[in-house]
Amino acid sequence: MKRTIVISGGGTGIGLAAAELFAQSGDTPVLVGRRGDVLEQAAAKVPGAVAFAADLAEAEGARQVAAFVEERFGAVDVVVNSAGGNGLLEPGGAADGGEDPLDAVARDWSTNFRINVLNAALLTEALKSQIADGGSVLFLSSIAAYRGSGSGAYGAAKAALHPYAHDLARQLAPRGITVNLVAPGYTEGTEFFGDGMPEERRQQRIGETLNGRPGTTADIAETLRWLASPAARHITSQVIQVNGGAERGR
Repeated sequence: MKRTIVISGGGTGIGLAAAELFAQSGDTPVLVGRRGDVLEQAAAKVPGAVAFAADLAEAEGARQVAAFVEERFGAVDVVVNSAGGNGLLEPGGAADGGEDPLDAVARDWSTNFRINVLNAALLTEALKSQIADGGSVLFLSSIAAYRGSGSGAYGAAKAALHPYAHDLARQLAPRGITVNLVAPGYTEGTEFFGDGMPEERRQQRIGETLNGRPGTTADIAETLRWLASPAARHITSQVIQVNGGAERGR
């Protein structure tokens, strides 16, 4: 059966890899996020994909997505909350030398919660009534939710998704809807890590895994597709670690 899959951050990295896999299964990926040009380019590469640009960290943006989905598809089968990032890496995210340190902390934490938590909550809540019975809601957490990220704010933002997902799982369970999170570690092929990581740092990250290799966007995308499949219907309110065992440590 052809399904409608709404994927935030579907223009690049893990979101795009998930869109490609769902499309291979005959589903229709709906790629949403802020950057319309990036989404359109991605949709052109994914068979059957549709792009819709909106700022998901604003209530109006989430409403626009919900209205578009209702008009175009009527319902949604799977919601994949893949959009996010480290606020320090966002435009204007790094503190300049003249900024008050406390102002920098406020901006860092506000930005990280906005782009990692608020956007996911608003999109999910906007679409909640449209999710078909037996559907799935998926969130991208991070190994940083367990081990920290060096700055505090990013890991805390990802960790904040966990109780929300668990509460959502309780609310939606009577409708047969599952809610789960995936926690990647170092994953190559993403904008988050980019191409500029020094080789020494890259090898350090790989060395933290038990299987001695970096994660790939396909690793995460395959897990998302499985969690949204009939094979995983009795799995809900879980955080699936997809980081080569790095979360446990060597």
